[in-house]
Amino acid sequence: MKKPRWVIEKEQARRASAAETVWLFGLHAVRDALENPRREKLRLIVTRNAADKLSEAIAASGLEPEMADPRKFPAPLDPGSVHQGAALEVKPLDWGPLSEVCLGDGAQAPRVVLLDRVTDPHNVGAILRSAEVFGARAVIAPRHHAAPETGALAKTASGALERQPYLRVRNLADAITELQAMGYVVLGLAGEAEASIESALEGRRDRPVALVLGAEGPGLRPRTRETVDALVHIGFASDFGSLNVSNAAAVALYAARG
Repeated sequence: MKKPRWVIEKEQARRASAAETVWLFGLHAVRDALENPRREKLRLIVTRNAADKLSEAIAASGLEPEMADPRKFPAPLDPGSVHQGAALEVKPLDWGPLSEVCLGDGAQAPRVVLLDRVTDPHNVGAILRSAEVFGARAVIAPRHHAAPETGALAKTASGALERQPYLRVRNLADAITELQAMGYVVLGLAGEAEASIESALEGRRDRPVALVLGAEGPGLRPRTRETVDALVHIGFASDFGSLNVSNAAAVALYAARG
């Protein structure tokens, strides 16, 4: 019996995911990945100088490094990558299902960030750093039309990629609905919204809160706007200028703190 097309596509996607690897680069990103027991590590390329600086992390990882000439660094990186003599091939991290990652710990109401088609890896890396600083449970983005794990994202995240859950979901609106079923108040950031984050959370700061941010320019997509509980804005001191999405995420997380 011939398999249905959807079954074939699902199997192909599973095989592609299993084969996917990421090249991390830079001393900080490589060190944090080497020290992360959750990270599946495949191949380490270092110069002598980088190997000396990473000696403890390399020893702890149990990975045998490949020594490289700094003038002919063989890792398959973009030419502009500032690798500092270190590159590590890894498998993307598997943090588990949203329903488990976004559960609270019982001590404090959880906060999460959702990204609606934010494709710039530098923005996502910066958002992961802010999410870690403010104690967010996760940063959530769709599998398509969003920045995947890359060396550039990891370098910008400055180690946060190894510690801060970054979940890729099939459908963002479905993820929002799942969070709402878990008791989350889901707020979408939009410049034209009448309510501020603070006013929308008045009397509800003990609830789990999810903040949804869209790409710079287009903002939130129509279906996202329809699915969130409310649209809110960040209060500004003047009518001039605006924040990029990574700065907006940091300010929103601070404004929504429990």
